[in-house]
Parts: sequence; C-alpha cells; structure tokens
Amino acid sequence: MIELRPASVADVPALMMLWEVAAENDSRPSDSSAKVEALIARDPDACTVAVTAEGRVVGSLISGWDGWRAHLYRLAVHPDVRRQGLARRLLAHAETRLVALGAGRIDAMVLEDNDLGQQLWKSSGYAPQPDWRRWVRPVG
Repeated sequence: MIELRPASVADVPALMMLWEVAAENDSRPSDSSAKVEALIARDPDACTVAVTAEGRVVGSLISGWDGWRAHLYRLAVHPDVRRQGLARRLLAHAETRLVALGAGRIDAMVLEDNDLGQQLWKSSGYAPQPDWRRWVRPVG
C-alpha cells in the first residue's frame, strides 16, 4: 500500500533523489534542498509525497496556492511504480486541496515532449492553453 501525506523536512533528501530519477527536464534550474525546506515551512501541505509501507518516497506533487491562482508542479512517480494509478491519486489529492482553498482554475506545467505526462493531463481534463507562453527570468 502506498500512502499519500504531506512531505516533511525529513523527506527532502528522498525527494531530491526521486526528482533525479523521475524528472524529465534537464533544462530546469537545479533543485535545492533549502528551497524545498522553505516551501514546507511556508505551506506544510503544499508538497504531497507518496510513501510505501517501507517508508520509501516513490511519488510527489506540489500544489501551490497563492490565494488567487493554483499551480501544480513536480509531479513525479518513480519508474518502478509507474502505471499503477499513483499519478492520478496524487493529482486527485492535490485538486481536492486546491479546490478546498478556493481555486476556480488549476494549471500545470507540462513539458511539450513529455508524452507520458501529457496523456495523464489530457485524460484528467487538462488542455494546453495555446494563446499563452511561459516567460522566465532567472534571479538567483
């Protein structure tokens, strides 16, 4: 059985390892334990982890809420446990959290060439928004 629960600071090293194995975006800025710890301190329920009975972190999803907009980040499932519905469970959990906080719309960042991820998002009712493009400026 895999349990979903909020990430704790003790989970951060395992999260970093999961993202190394499961992430598919080499062009993103490097993840930082300090930034993940700061997220957990600011919003203890923002990062959900999927944990096996043995305590192994095998999935994650960050559901960010700023009081106005809802964003999903870092949906990751370890390759060993993919195709078992875990991503859908993480997504449903995050959507429930964000709707309870007041979200009327949820967006997700999905790589254009992540076919596996796009299948999940499409089958869950998400669609690309062609009239928008994300603009980014690194500041740190």
